[in-house]
Amino acid sequence: MKLFRHIGPLALMATMALGITSCDDNKTYAELLTDENKYVNAFLADQHVINSIPADTNFITGPDAPYYRLDEDGNLYMQVVEPGTPGDTVAYNELIYFRYTRYPLVTYSNGEFTASEGNDAVLNGNFSFRYANFDIASSYNFGVGIQTPLAYLPIDAVVNIVIKSQYGFPTEMSNVQPYLFSIRYYRPKI
Repeated sequence: MKLFRHIGPLALMATMALGITSCDDNKTYAELLTDENKYVNAFLADQHVINSIPADTNFITGPDAPYYRLDEDGNLYMQVVEPGTPGDTVAYNELIYFRYTRYPLVTYSNGEFTASEGNDAVLNGNFSFRYANFDIASSYNFGVGIQTPLAYLPIDAVVNIVIKSQYGFPTEMSNVQPYLFSIRYYRPKI
């Protein structure tokens, strides 16, 4: 898939960032990855998870829909809240705006999050990327994970997506922080 061909360079950037930053609480990178898996698994244990994408990409949708594993390594799990308009697909390098709220999985306990952040409630808080064009900063500043749902869904879809650090914002890569994102996508208004 075109979207994932740039994962290698992103992983290299993450590895370099890890070499530059100090580990949290003097933990090794392997220990941080173990913690990350623990946080993701704790959240997913409370969800219905399907370990593959439907062959026809006909996802079950809604607030109680299952989380679909999007990659073999379990770095991305997507719940389709609103499926969007059929046929309204994204093109390579198309400008896409998005609004999001993200929840650090480290704060998940007893079915709730104790922290969140994002641009969803901010007036003029639009962020954008050029779809699958990782040669420009606006596309890789947010990581591969936020763009991945558009490989399967129309532009006006709304999703919840668990993103492990390797596919997240560069700060998550270096700090090994997984998040649950709630994302809405849309085209710029002309």
